[in-house]
Amino acid sequence: MKPEYWKQATNELNLCDSTMRKIIQQLDDSALNSRGDAFITLARSIVGQQISVKAAENIWQRILTVIPNASPQHFLITEQSTLRLCGLSYRKIAYLQDLAQHFENGNLNETNWKEIDDETIITQLTQVRGIGRWTAEMFLIFHIMRPDVLPLDDIGLQRAISQHYNNNQPINRKEMRELAEPWRPWRSVATWYLWRSLDPLPVEY
Repeated sequence: MKPEYWKQATNELNLCDSTMRKIIQQLDDSALNSRGDAFITLARSIVGQQISVKAAENIWQRILTVIPNASPQHFLITEQSTLRLCGLSYRKIAYLQDLAQHFENGNLNETNWKEIDDETIITQLTQVRGIGRWTAEMFLIFHIMRPDVLPLDDIGLQRAISQHYNNNQPINRKEMRELAEPWRPWRSVATWYLWRSLDPLPVEY
């Protein structure tokens, strides 16, 4: 499901930033998509913490071979040893099972997420073990498809901004925030294109 705002966002990013325009023009016409499943989006985000997109995808595919129906209930009944063989650390297994328990208990309520602001959702999600700000921001981008999220702690975004805007030199959070100011209110879209500039495989959670 492509966001309704995508065309408007790319048009405005093209106009406000010449570097962004070059990145957008070099890539195909694919766009951000939501999988439509809150649990799977959060679970994939946990799997993807601190590893490459390719490594995370490989682990997720191995998980699907043992849990074809990757539901909260099935994560809870799957042995840790089985999940460990998929390439998950014991810590990530604990995080995934805690997430599954929150969904099973009804502690995460999807019904009002579309009406409340980003920071409130981040506060709710970070009550779950293993979900920090980065994971919550991935959820905002990939599940709720909020248009103006800037995940400053994302390693891929840091690398891409360094490469395209800072002569491959390190860049701090304050500088990233200032550089991204012209991208408002489409910082999620700009982030997605910057990820794609490093890896032609579309980022998905």
